[in-house]
Amino acid sequence: MSRKPTLAVVGATGAVGTVMLQLLSEREDVWGEIRLVASRRSAGKKLTVRGEQVEVQLLEPSVFDGVDVAMFDVPDEVSAEWAPIAAEHGAVAVDNSGAFRMDDDVPLVVPEVNPAAARRRPRGIIANPNCTTLSMIVALGALHERYGLTKLTVASYQAASGAGQSGIDTLHDQLAKVAGNRELGSRPGDVRQMIGDDLGPFPAPLALNVVPWAGSLKEGGWSSEELKVRNESRKILGLPALKVSATCVRVPVVTTHSLAVHAEFDAEVNQADAQELLRNAPGVVLVDDPAVHEFPTPAAAVGTDPTWVGRVRVALDDPKALDLFLCGDNLRKGAALNTAQIAELIAVELSES
Repeated sequence: MSRKPTLAVVGATGAVGTVMLQLLSEREDVWGEIRLVASRRSAGKKLTVRGEQVEVQLLEPSVFDGVDVAMFDVPDEVSAEWAPIAAEHGAVAVDNSGAFRMDDDVPLVVPEVNPAAARRRPRGIIANPNCTTLSMIVALGALHERYGLTKLTVASYQAASGAGQSGIDTLHDQLAKVAGNRELGSRPGDVRQMIGDDLGPFPAPLALNVVPWAGSLKEGGWSSEELKVRNESRKILGLPALKVSATCVRVPVVTTHSLAVHAEFDAEVNQADAQELLRNAPGVVLVDDPAVHEFPTPAAAVGTDPTWVGRVRVALDDPKALDLFLCGDNLRKGAALNTAQIAELIAVELSES
């Protein structure tokens, strides 16, 4: 293909879509035409991408005519309907929703970990992992390649933005209500009384609180977010029997998910070797000197592309296990960036064909 491929961004006006337009303006420009696509409510708006004003087009079948790659940053039900339509029109659909992640005939791709999987797409669709999984899998993929991963125990600390724009708005509204009240939190229920019944997408107040729940209820008391960490890690790493236990928690952070990870391996691990491996791993930044208080935090990682890793330690009671803490911006690598990287893989493939 001598011409640059045509890209469609479906859901361009949403929270992830907004970050995607920033990334498309910052990264190496591999695209020819970029079409911005959204629902009837947003069609006709003009957004800036690559320094130019582009009018948002209505999501309808004809919008995919002549499109080579279509990125979907929309809810599951929208992707489930429209990604196959894009594929029928000849586009490779790169989907950021959960609609296709666990389908056997749809690859689940992280370019730093399993890029070859993107070339096997019988339905013309490639899935992007959940933002919580993505925040950790780049680092774990590098460790697995060296040591052979056998078991994961994970506690996530997930930002409000993981629940969408309503999550962000809810946290800001709640913080405004409790700001300056130094007595809050010292008596049972006082935060809830001050915030009132407006909990937004959360089951309990998020301001001045942590909420040990994210997602929907599944069998056995597990949440959908916890099962995503398990199932998606298995698929990406090609380890269908990997033992995974996750507890997902919402914390009063606007953007950037964090995870405390206990990883067990086939081989004995060494702290210095593991740190050096992570230091050189693509898409990873090692920040690990607790003697001078250097370790990852959401406030430092927000707005950046890599996964930030620190607190790397050999487990006290198991020479084949590592404990570590990591942070990743859930709207960048956790959503938009990985989708953009997958699309760029396809652009390169098309240019070689």
